[in-house]
Amino acid sequence: MATAYHNLSDYDFNSVPDASEMKFGIIVSEWNFNITGALLRGAVNTLKKHGVKDSNIILRTVPGSFELVYASSVMKSETDVDAIIAIGCVVRGDTPHFDYVCQGATQGIAQLNAEGDIPVIYGLITTNTMGQAEDRAGGKLGNKGDECAVAAIKMVDFVWSFEK
Repeated sequence: MATAYHNLSDYDFNSVPDASEMKFGIIVSEWNFNITGALLRGAVNTLKKHGVKDSNIILRTVPGSFELVYASSVMKSETDVDAIIAIGCVVRGDTPHFDYVCQGATQGIAQLNAEGDIPVIYGLITTNTMGQAEDRAGGKLGNKGDECAVAAIKMVDFVWSFEK
């Protein structure tokens, strides 16, 4: 569903499992931090709303969105998190750089998910304008960070359902 038809912050609170025993890693890009910082706040606030303790949120920063893949891979192997939320923002410019960064980060996160044992949530905003990014970082379309946190909780619950 296109974001234009769905507010990223709207969800059924009761449809989200209790997350009080879950542990999350969040990797956030420093590039476009006016956007990624807002996404980070949305993700952390939503995790906490569903019971995640401060001590169960591990936060790391990386320079840009392309580095999200490597950092997610390292976090998967070096920590005991149940899921990782990778947050970044790439805004189209005048060169093909946008295409390469978006494609590399997207394929890398998809590969981590296909080959991994914990979910890596795709929190990369890819927009044509900074205004579109602002709309998705707490603006008129809600906050993608909220949506990522809900997805992370639900995916951990999904994985755990096979372990019981």
